[in-house]
Amino acid sequence: MSSEAKAGSAGVQTRVVSTDEEGMRLDRWFKLHFPAVGLSYLNKILRKGEVRVDGKRVEGSTRLTEGASVRVPPLRVDAPAAAEAKRPYSETDARAIKQMVLFEDKWLMVLNKPYGLAVQGGSGTTHHIDGMLDSLADAKGERPRLVHRLDRDTSGVLLVAKTRKIAADLGEIFRSRQARKIYWAVVEGVPKPTHGRISLFLAKGAGMGDERGPRQPGQRRDPERMRIAKHGEEDAQHSLTYYAVVDKVAPRLAWISMKPVTGRTHQLRAHAEAIGNPMIGDPKYHGNLAANDPRRSDPLRAVPAEVERKLHLVARRLILPHPKGGTLDVTAPLPAHMKKTFDLFGFDVKQHDPIEDSPED
Repeated sequence: MSSEAKAGSAGVQTRVVSTDEEGMRLDRWFKLHFPAVGLSYLNKILRKGEVRVDGKRVEGSTRLTEGASVRVPPLRVDAPAAAEAKRPYSETDARAIKQMVLFEDKWLMVLNKPYGLAVQGGSGTTHHIDGMLDSLADAKGERPRLVHRLDRDTSGVLLVAKTRKIAADLGEIFRSRQARKIYWAVVEGVPKPTHGRISLFLAKGAGMGDERGPRQPGQRRDPERMRIAKHGEEDAQHSLTYYAVVDKVAPRLAWISMKPVTGRTHQLRAHAEAIGNPMIGDPKYHGNLAANDPRRSDPLRAVPAEVERKLHLVARRLILPHPKGGTLDVTAPLPAHMKKTFDLFGFDVKQHDPIEDSPED
């Protein structure tokens, strides 16, 4: 199928999704075809319904199918995005990406994402892995593509496809929940019970400017922060995580392993807070226990000063069927600040991880 633009009224275009764009997210499709269009502007015209797929309103996360018609309204070029779109080849970026590689073959690569580096651009973010991947584009302009995301302050395994087709295949593997993701975290206190299942509905709403969400005294509102919602509530999405305590320094902190079944925004961080054991160093969810919660002022739960106040969360392991056959199984090392904490308390990374014994779904 051709993806060439067709004439439309008042500058409106209609583009047809090609075969190798099957399964691509709409926001990534826009980045490919209109790199000078900023993400915030794209989200705005999506909310207004100006972009449609086969005549229907859509979101940036909508997956495209081959042959679908995308209505593109007259677009405003975002100067920062345009500047980034024209960014020249960077040998520094190419070298940095290569240094992150944990596994690579002709179809995909798995990176060890560092703490503090964004995966994609956003408001005020110009340096990120998605942009750095431009440095690996081939002579035809084909570049590696992100398959999933990690938060800026989450370290660990990040999967990247080298072609659109492999990206689509891997996207389907993630959507069908064939990918097994294991995260390690260090949390305040020791969860009770020491292993279990966290099943909650999450929604945005505890952020600045949205008064629906609860807020404790002194808690600063954050537009990205997730809150526990009720089934049927607007924008509420179900989230499910299995967790298990691997080791602990009771009652101060614990090393836990987490296996998310769903993939909601900030899911693991919000779930850790929901059971009363927020992740150490989490600027959004740590320190938000209710004012009357006895654990809030418990001096025995105080985190030692030697522990760095950086988010203690790493995407430790990723296991999934390789699109070309066999199994992809990659493990990331601990980021420096978590290794320091593990060494401080004698946690052994070779210790059996009980999350391996939890259900698969």
